[in-house]
Amino acid sequence: MNHTGEIISLLVAVSWTFSAWFADKSSRRIGSMVTNVIRLALATLFLTLLLWITTGRPYPAFADAKAWEWLALSALVGYVFGDFCLFNCYVHIGPRFGQLLMTIAPPAAAVAGYFILGETITWKTCLAMAVTLAGIAISVLSRTPDRHIRLSLPLKGILLGVGAGIGQGVGLVLSKVGMEHYAAALPPDAPSSMAFMLPFASTLIRAIVGFAGFFAIVAVQKNLRHLKEGINDRTGMKYATLLTLFGPVFGVSLSLMAVRYADAGIASTLMALTPVMIILPDVIINKKRISPREILGITVTMLGVSLFFLYQ
Repeated sequence: MNHTGEIISLLVAVSWTFSAWFADKSSRRIGSMVTNVIRLALATLFLTLLLWITTGRPYPAFADAKAWEWLALSALVGYVFGDFCLFNCYVHIGPRFGQLLMTIAPPAAAVAGYFILGETITWKTCLAMAVTLAGIAISVLSRTPDRHIRLSLPLKGILLGVGAGIGQGVGLVLSKVGMEHYAAALPPDAPSSMAFMLPFASTLIRAIVGFAGFFAIVAVQKNLRHLKEGINDRTGMKYATLLTLFGPVFGVSLSLMAVRYADAGIASTLMALTPVMIILPDVIINKKRISPREILGITVTMLGVSLFFLYQ
């Protein structure tokens, strides 16, 4: 059996581990909104150059109105809403818990796939979702001395993490629909390189729309001065550039490539392994301690992720 989509999804999880690390660093230094504007501007530039080199066309060639419509919608849901929540989530609860809450993406993708793509949801899939959510609950809830249940993390950070997971899961499904329209729009005589680079061309469309969305928000909030300060911050720009490479350029493009070869639910599930991968650098570099309860929560969450994969 060909597991191309699954292998690519694992590479995405690795890429997003680095992306989460650099996103946290950049957001804390120059702000989440400024970081999003800069990274999507850089992503647009890098992807344009990449398409120019590989296909001879520095733009999403052959993309029709339907492809633009669905990919633009996926950018608004996944980038503008989802990443706005995610980057602010990092500031409040850190990348480790932020990525843990992103495991909500597989259930969100499954539900969106049911309504948008007509994919099925079985009772086994529901069980996998329940186990995943139970693992998250173990990680973010704790008991007080008088046996009351309370949140062990700031509520705002948790809600932002939930929003980020929903944004990513739904955005991934919308991207899959957009790429299907894009692939159908390719003429029979289109260069083979264009078909291979279609996920990168699709990501370029999403980056353009995402940049426009975040820039509009910054402009409305009259924070253009902060944007200028962020651009002049060399350390912040270094983090934002690395974030761009591991995030929108390779991570997101590979995620779109993954859903071409695997079901959205399976791909999203394997991409959700980032919380496990991010533990080691968080402990070694940030000197963070992992409590037994957190380990149990992550273990149960990953069990749910595994069940989700096995039951597809």
